[in-house]
Amino acid sequence: MYREMSITEFSGDLLNQLNKGAFLIVKSKEKLNVMTISCGSIGFTWMKPTFTIMVRGSRYTYELMEESENYTVSFPFSGQLKNELAVCGTMSGRNIDKIKECRFSLKEGNLANTFILDECEFHLECKIIYKHFIDKTKLDSKIKENIYANEDYHVLYFGEIVSAYRKDD
Repeated sequence: MYREMSITEFSGDLLNQLNKGAFLIVKSKEKLNVMTISCGSIGFTWMKPTFTIMVRGSRYTYELMEESENYTVSFPFSGQLKNELAVCGTMSGRNIDKIKECRFSLKEGNLANTFILDECEFHLECKIIYKHFIDKTKLDSKIKENIYANEDYHVLYFGEIVSAYRKDD
């Protein structure tokens, strides 16, 4: 059983967990991938509640994001799934099926072509409303030096939060 929530009900918990990791799930055609994320931003953009994620252009997930209209983010709030966060953050979906490897239970989301991880407690379903490659000429030099030494820049995906819900026991 899942309970719909407003953005203000979950923002503190979400930001605390994001620092520890969450799961980005994206589907394009028949391909589905899960990737660990630890960067994101909750906001209100263009008069819509939004969750913005970052995906490097070199990642397999980037290929799927470019072909998709939606994505979901599933948050494990109880400190569980540490091994799965590690697998999904270090292994590529080009080489392994992370869903099978981590023994995840997928559930269909409310948006077309979206899925959530049933093992997680909280979920966001987002419709991509804007995307943009980071412009290295406008980036703070310290960030550029510390995060992008190899020039593998992120793409920012602004997602309208269409649905937010928590698993009730």
